[in-house]
Amino acid sequence: MHATATIAPGPQHLRALSRANEVRLARADLKRRVATGEISAGDVILESPWEAESMSVSDLLMSQRRWGHQRCRRVLGQIPVSETKTIGTLTERQRLALAALLGTTGRLS
Repeated sequence: MHATATIAPGPQHLRALSRANEVRLARADLKRRVATGEISAGDVILESPWEAESMSVSDLLMSQRRWGHQRCRRVLGQIPVSETKTIGTLTERQRLALAALLGTTGRLS
């Protein structure tokens, strides 16, 4: 007896693709706004918008102009926070410490 499973792209599959595309586009826009200085990375960390929830901290930091892996590691090593940690999983203390290192002052809402 041979059982074969086939996965046909159905409505759930298409919804998942649509959602993934929506997140990618929103993240690209957010990174563009950070790169141009329209919004600071510290503000994104403090506000934690939906599109940044599952984004890694290093991905956000490196979207700033003149930020690379070394600078990112140096800043994150001061807190300490892993480069792969997502913005949505940062504690309030980590958020405030990272925002302070980036020169952003503010309170979490």
